[in-house]
Amino acid sequence: MSAELSPPARRVQEALHALGLTCQVVELPASTRTAPEAAAAVGCSVGQIVKSLIFRGQQSGQAVLALVSGANRVNEQTLTALLGEPVGKADADFVREQTGFAIGGVPPLAHAHPLRTFIDEDLLQYEEIWAAAGTPNAVFCFRSADLLRMTGGQVTQVK
Repeated sequence: MSAELSPPARRVQEALHALGLTCQVVELPASTRTAPEAAAAVGCSVGQIVKSLIFRGQQSGQAVLALVSGANRVNEQTLTALLGEPVGKADADFVREQTGFAIGGVPPLAHAHPLRTFIDEDLLQYEEIWAAAGTPNAVFCFRSADLLRMTGGQVTQVK
């Protein structure tokens, strides 16, 4: 862990503490940008990695956050049904504008704007899961049971 966290990682750490969570953000020398990279870096299964994927409502322009197990892919038709409008993957500029973070480092919380959030039910099968913490090499470990409290999201099937 770095002696001092980078500003984006520090923002995530502060948000965790504000919720009363004792999770510790760590910045690693290796990239954690993808689920396989993150799993290898922290020594867990790919399924225990939380992928934070931003989609955009094609009619409303609304940002939508899908928190997905690293072992799964989002079915955009399922997300379309949940949102009530077609969705598409957001580009890097939209992701940064809506979350305040770059792709590859988007955490499940501490976003620049409130996001409608869907949580992959498969994440809840694990006691502990890992998520990005603001940069492509920052992560934190937490109990999957805290994901709903952390995000206010809706648990659902996303694949």
